[in-house]
Amino acid sequence: MKQFATGLLLAATVVFLLARWWEVNDGPVWIGYVRATAEAGMVGALADWFAVTALFRRPLGLPIPHTAIIPTKKDMIGNSLGSFVGENFLGETVVRDKLARVEVSARVGAWIGKPENADRITAELATAARGVVTVLRDDAVQEVIEQVLVRKLMERPIGPPLGTVLEGVLADGAHHRLVDLVCDRAYDWVTGNHDMVLRIVHDRAPSWSPRFVDDLIADKVFLEVQAFAWAVKTDPEHPLRKAIDTFLVEFATDLQRDPDTIERAERIKQQVVNHPDVQKFIGQAWGTVKGLILDAAADPSSALRTRVRDGIVALGERLSSDAELRGKVDGWLGDAAGYVVRHYRDEITTLITDTVARWDAEETSRKIELQVGRDLQFIRINGTVVGALAGLVIYTVGQLAFGG
Repeated sequence: MKQFATGLLLAATVVFLLARWWEVNDGPVWIGYVRATAEAGMVGALADWFAVTALFRRPLGLPIPHTAIIPTKKDMIGNSLGSFVGENFLGETVVRDKLARVEVSARVGAWIGKPENADRITAELATAARGVVTVLRDDAVQEVIEQVLVRKLMERPIGPPLGTVLEGVLADGAHHRLVDLVCDRAYDWVTGNHDMVLRIVHDRAPSWSPRFVDDLIADKVFLEVQAFAWAVKTDPEHPLRKAIDTFLVEFATDLQRDPDTIERAERIKQQVVNHPDVQKFIGQAWGTVKGLILDAAADPSSALRTRVRDGIVALGERLSSDAELRGKVDGWLGDAAGYVVRHYRDEITTLITDTVARWDAEETSRKIELQVGRDLQFIRINGTVVGALAGLVIYTVGQLAFGG
């Protein structure tokens, strides 16, 4: 395009020189029109060449003011571009309005509600999970488990939080089911161990006691124990049950406030953590979890991937059918986007300005010229053509008005 525009300038110059030579050598009258047309075309071409060239470099290398605009004003252009984007595209009202019109939740719901798309998302999540688990160093993760989680467990007293949990359970009465289960099992055990009661009585009876007396005593003891277990099992208000409730309430209080109980709980915690089986479990915890994750992620039919896929489909269907949920999700997205543009708009626009500032001035000018230079060369072409036509009109008007 540069060659074509320059070719028009050269053509106009040749026509001008030839027409002017003919004109001064008694050429015909009409040759003046040709000369004026070519002359004006030359002027228009040169003027527009100067204007276009001044955008990207100094014409002919001369230090003419207000030339090489893009190289010398590169940083200013970057700042102006960043400000323009920040004011016109990153305004909170603009972003919220755009999100509202896009209806993100409805589109996402319709897309993820399709089983094939849910399968794709699940596969991508599985790939990401495998990648993350594979990248993590086993020794580093194990160290985190041992040095952070276990250390935190050992540093904090376990008694008060256990007491608080137990107190909440007792207040809700949820422990009654456990007490019922224990009472049921106790009665069943007593009923099924008649022979054991007989054997204990025989072993503890004096050697001189007759056998039939021992049997009578053993039967009596068994029946009393069985009757007591039945009473505890069937009577919710039995004194033993009340005693258990009282003991648990006092124990929960002691776990939170009694130093001796708290210290005993700490000793038990220490014994449990230091047990060889527990230490072995801690040492192998990450390896076990890692293997489970990798196996589940690699198997498309695994329970984990199936549940994730079903959850995604269910979420998509709900987003498509529940207008209230869509409104909440769109509201959350709007609030999140509004927060981002309110607090980080300057950082986002700085990304533009800093990127432009790092560009080399000459390289930037060259890249921009390559992108828009073809259209700019049309300015030179149009300048030549329009200038020639304007020169022809002006010369014609002059001849008509003042011609001899």
